[in-house]
Amino acid sequence: MNQQSYEAVEALIPKNYVQQGRDARRTHEKQIQILLQQKKLPDEGWSNFRIELLIKELSLMDSNNFPEKAGVGEREGRIFSELVAQRHYRLGHGIGRSGDVTAVQPKAAGSSIMTKLTTSMVLDLIRRNGVHSAKSCLLMPVATGMALMIVLLALRQIRPKGRYVLWPRIDQKSCFKCIISAGFEPVVIENVLEGDELRTDLNALKKRLEKLPNDQILCVMTTTSCFAPRGLDKLSEVAQLCKAYGMPHIVNNAYGVQSTKCMHHIEEGLRIGRIDAFVQSTDKNFLVPVGGSVVVSRDEGIIRAISQTYPGRASVAPTLDLFITLLSMGSKGYRDLCVKRKENFKLLKDGLKEVAEKHGEKVLHTPNNPISIAVSLTSLSEMDQSNWTEFGSMLFLKSVSGTRVVVPAVEKTIGDYNFCNWGSHSNSYPSAYLTAAAAIGMKPHEVETFLKRLDKVFSKFKRKHCAPVAPLAPVDLVKEDLEEPEAASNQSGSSDASPMSTRGQSGLCLVLLCT
Repeated sequence: MNQQSYEAVEALIPKNYVQQGRDARRTHEKQIQILLQQKKLPDEGWSNFRIELLIKELSLMDSNNFPEKAGVGEREGRIFSELVAQRHYRLGHGIGRSGDVTAVQPKAAGSSIMTKLTTSMVLDLIRRNGVHSAKSCLLMPVATGMALMIVLLALRQIRPKGRYVLWPRIDQKSCFKCIISAGFEPVVIENVLEGDELRTDLNALKKRLEKLPNDQILCVMTTTSCFAPRGLDKLSEVAQLCKAYGMPHIVNNAYGVQSTKCMHHIEEGLRIGRIDAFVQSTDKNFLVPVGGSVVVSRDEGIIRAISQTYPGRASVAPTLDLFITLLSMGSKGYRDLCVKRKENFKLLKDGLKEVAEKHGEKVLHTPNNPISIAVSLTSLSEMDQSNWTEFGSMLFLKSVSGTRVVVPAVEKTIGDYNFCNWGSHSNSYPSAYLTAAAAIGMKPHEVETFLKRLDKVFSKFKRKHCAPVAPLAPVDLVKEDLEEPEAASNQSGSSDASPMSTRGQSGLCLVLLCT
């Protein structure tokens, strides 16, 4: 209500009551004003009431919500279902324009304001989490793989002759498919084994940079967050190589924002070398539904080129989800979640060590992977290969999700490219293993439940697939066979021993062998 409205209601109720209500509203308006002026993530999370107050104010600024509109275009933000309209707070126009996904849309002033605020809050959070060099970011209405593909297409404008993408191997399909879907040729750099951990082969990467024509290499694409036993790529060293060879460098930081280690390595790479952009998922880092990603750079020109590469307008849904979630969390809320994630990582790792040792396995030593943990499954190598994946299925049937059972000799074809030992990030990783991750939002009780169920699955799996024990040869019980134990018992002075008790002991031994 405006000033005149407040004056009018003073005729209905006592003036002091009106003033109380007005003061309460001013508290909300003050926080909204600070957000609009500073464009930074609030320290404390907002209430649902305040968030909805702001969203509804913004929604009123979109033309489809004007009270006396006359829309005669082909797209006027009309929504048939009232449920759908409520779900999106009647923000029907989307974001961007046909030539630029970040462009302000005349019909959608409110949606455009929300997009600008969300982008600013995400950039503020990225800086707070360790990448202080970040200068610009872009919220994309697509998941990480598609965002990486659009980044590669944008780089083509900078390096029009580029055809090769140098790619330290990570066995995750979308990371590879984004390269071939964009029309480029991946050059796979196999990892090297350092103890239990797979790391970047810097010598092999350098040889490729020297051997291939420089202008035909589009970029190097490295990875931070990944499944163990692969560690994050050696970003600082790769960034230095890219700087020396004048080569663009893109980092797949899919779920690395939640890890201060991953963010520190990106910052260090930016400081001493070259990183043109890094891409992260919204759902994996910020606890929103799947469908969005964030591209960050210290070069505003790169971000502008990427935003102009996206064809057409985009859905407002990923932006709205992230806008609501960031305001609900506040910077302190997100920081607390990251601290709890570290605590859960330690809880998970310690618990996995206990379960692994109990069953003759070990937790693989991967100090450069701060999120994912791998446990050896050496016992699988002694079993029929057709039974290997059953271990993971048994966990899933116990409502355990997110684990991966990786076994040797699995081949995978993606496009025209064949991979040996797919899933292990290597042609020759020495053993099968199981992975589990301590990601943001995990609860301690989930860790405890998982460990109990993993222990049970280990035991059940081994009972089911243990090596069969040869049956005892049949024995014909003749008089001499019966007399021998009896004579032995007489010599010992005991009258309790009998052929039945002897056979019972043999049967007990057989049971013990099977269990």
